[in-house]
Amino acid sequence: QLQASGGGLVQAGGSLRLSCIISGRPFSNYVVGWFRQAPGKEREFVASIGWGGYSTTYGDSVKGRFTISRDSAKNTIYLQMNDLNNEDSAVYSCAAEEVTHPATVRDEAYTYDYWGRGTQVTVSS
Repeated sequence: QLQASGGGLVQAGGSLRLSCIISGRPFSNYVVGWFRQAPGKEREFVASIGWGGYSTTYGDSVKGRFTISRDSAKNTIYLQMNDLNNEDSAVYSCAAEEVTHPATVRDEAYTYDYWGRGTQVTVSS
């Protein structure tokens, strides 16, 4: 089970940190990704981190502003979002997939087997 939290209302230029807690299954061996979807738009890849914790990849629109990380002791994945703008407003969801290699990252939603309920992020100008 995955549960995303940490969303809210923030002014443009501000920051938020989202959390994704994984429960009910071993935390290791899972690549985790963040995706977002705004009303009327397609789901968009945001970031992914391998289960080794050292391999990451980001969507072009968030590179340099967002950082994904994982805390194995807490079974939690974080998404630190800085310099937010209106285009970042969306429902953010985390997803997980069991993989073999610790450096594997995924940017395609269809590859993920497990999804959590999203958390709303709203950026006001």
